[in-house]
Amino acid sequence: MPESYVPDESYVPKEAIGHGDGGTAALAIGEAESLERPPGAPPPGAGPPAGVPLGKPRSLWSDAWHDLRRNPVFVVSALVIVFLLVIAVWPQLIATGNPYRADLSRAQQGSQPGHPFGFDTQGRDVYTRVVYGARASITVGVCATAGVALLGSLLGGLAGFFGGWWDTLLSRLADVFFGIPVILGGLVFLSVVTSSTVWPVVGFIVLLGWPQIARIARGSVYTAKQNDYVQAARALGAGNGRLLLRHIAPNAVAPVIVVATIALGTYIALEATLSYLGAGLKPPTVSWGIDISTASTHIRGAPHMLLWPAGALSLTVLAFIMLGDAVRDALDPKLR
Repeated sequence: MPESYVPDESYVPKEAIGHGDGGTAALAIGEAESLERPPGAPPPGAGPPAGVPLGKPRSLWSDAWHDLRRNPVFVVSALVIVFLLVIAVWPQLIATGNPYRADLSRAQQGSQPGHPFGFDTQGRDVYTRVVYGARASITVGVCATAGVALLGSLLGGLAGFFGGWWDTLLSRLADVFFGIPVILGGLVFLSVVTSSTVWPVVGFIVLLGWPQIARIARGSVYTAKQNDYVQAARALGAGNGRLLLRHIAPNAVAPVIVVATIALGTYIALEATLSYLGAGLKPPTVSWGIDISTASTHIRGAPHMLLWPAGALSLTVLAFIMLGDAVRDALDPKLR
């Protein structure tokens, strides 16, 4: 008697492949993807073609520059600042007159041909003095910001990296300087200085401005040194100097740059305030603060003497603050 035939349960006929519920759905999805995919395009999930290198990942600074170039606030403020820097270095490009030349017969007169901003109480051209006044204000702002950033970053970075008694000493010293009123301290400190240059004002701003940057740098360095790549570099034998310069500083400097950029505009306004009160820059230095102080008593009879230097000061401060805000938005990962 022949043996009975027992079919193999694992065998599936060809005509049954892809015709079940799951097979029909997969076939439909595959056909839809093939129709939507352009000719020559790789299938979904496929890697790059052979021989094509992978793109290099962009750093924080590359991403920030990519965002800044497309930010109209940054573009406008940067153009204004570049213009101010140019006229601060070469004021004769747009002002051919002498800011010290006086003609009392034209005192407090308004706009005239060749003198669009009018004249001050001594008959000096207001337009020329506004242009030349940018040099003193920009010099004070840039030099003070550089000094504050360097001193504050150095002290704050060392305190955040080493900690201990150095951190405690710096924190208590910073508290002492934070307790000194800026305007009152400037009046007392600069009242005994007879120099008419910008350096006493720069030194005073650096003296009272470094604690703010130091606290920012301390927090950034303290946070950066906790990262795994710093611990790995330390385990591989990297010294303190290499850790600070190669691994920590590049990743902790962004907050310092943001705060320093915004503070630059504040320092320019502080110089103008001290000069207005008679404790900052002194004649014969051409300064917006000095001209505003001179014009404040003639606001009703000759308002142009006050409006033009005050407008130039406001535009400069606003440009630097807007630049700092744009840089902050580009460098802050939380805002992406």
